[in-house]
Amino acid sequence: MESTQNTPQKEPELTDGVREALSVSLRGCEELLPQDDWVKKLQKSEQTGQPLRIKLGLDPTAPDIHIGHTVVLNKMRQLQDLGHQVIFLIGDFTSLIGDPSGRNSTRPPLTPEQIKANAETYYRQASLILDESKTEIRYNSEWSLPLGSMGMIQLAAKYTVARMMERNDFNDRFKAGTPISVHEFLYPLMQGYDSVALKSDLELGGTDQKFNLLMGRHLQQEYGQEPQCILTMPLLEGLDGVDKMSKSKNNYIGITEDANTMFAKVLSISDELMWRWYTLLSFKSLAEIDTLKAEVAGGRNPKDAKVMLAKEITTRFHDAAAAESAEQDFINRSKGGVPDDIPEVSLSGAPLGIGVLLKQAGLAPSTSEANRLISGSGVRVDGSVVSDRGLKLDAGTYVVQVGKRRFARVTVTV
Repeated sequence: MESTQNTPQKEPELTDGVREALSVSLRGCEELLPQDDWVKKLQKSEQTGQPLRIKLGLDPTAPDIHIGHTVVLNKMRQLQDLGHQVIFLIGDFTSLIGDPSGRNSTRPPLTPEQIKANAETYYRQASLILDESKTEIRYNSEWSLPLGSMGMIQLAAKYTVARMMERNDFNDRFKAGTPISVHEFLYPLMQGYDSVALKSDLELGGTDQKFNLLMGRHLQQEYGQEPQCILTMPLLEGLDGVDKMSKSKNNYIGITEDANTMFAKVLSISDELMWRWYTLLSFKSLAEIDTLKAEVAGGRNPKDAKVMLAKEITTRFHDAAAAESAEQDFINRSKGGVPDDIPEVSLSGAPLGIGVLLKQAGLAPSTSEANRLISGSGVRVDGSVVSDRGLKLDAGTYVVQVGKRRFARVTVTV
């Protein structure tokens, strides 16, 4: 009988379900490592009906997040909608160490009080994206604190200093003679140990977290577990389309900003950046996005697509009614109209100089700034551009506009 011992085994065909899950996983991602292992996990999950455990760890280092931070949360929601178990891990213990990723100096650790306050805000904001009823919330202090000093030493024995120094930020700081504290080596070890404790199948993170994510895979092997796969998501470009979204660069959209501001900011991005945002931020399918692209390429106004994206994002963080109202507000402003919800201000002292009025109405921080705005034709009273700094308004009610978006209905009395 002819031997078939060395005959290569044919790989099983992917089912439609696995193919769809792989497509969802790869959408907009930077890397999926190792992809073949992830396919095997998806196949096993489909065959057994056992959901995969998808982990995202966040250190609550600041009280608020912007939509750039939601890119990985969106991916979590997409995988959650496929039926997998997502784990929102709050790094209350690792925050005490301080993540050195991407830094050239030691990051000061947070106090327990800061961590607690930030963690509560983080999850409240993340719940706007994740299905809260199907999300497992964990804190890594659950297993990190009981580890103790002996457990920490045993964990540290599972990785070498040489491998740790392969990390770019450590390597660069060592070459530059910048101090590296020993406790900083513990951060990637503890983040990796989270994967062991949670028995995760996939860990998500930004591209700057790749070293830490791979650490989790290594430690799972050390502890005899099937290693997790890792999926990294790119850093979202901000409103300028150049730099990554950042509050310090003022090119961000905060997810707690009011609906009108959020809507207007999305409409301010370029047509080219809009499609990247669709891929990373929208919950529309890739097929729907491709259809929309084809329509725009065929002559449809790209602003239509941008309005759809603005409404989707505004609805997510507010509601559909707020998004509709924000759209109408934007239309009114674009046509030079007056929004419905402008503040009412009462001032005395008629006749009142326009510079003083702008300052007292909160439309300018000072009279000198008010004069600068007038010189730049940035001030309107009842729809007419103000060109005279010496203008005085008699008793009455006026609609005062500064720039395109700041309005007030000002009543001047004697």
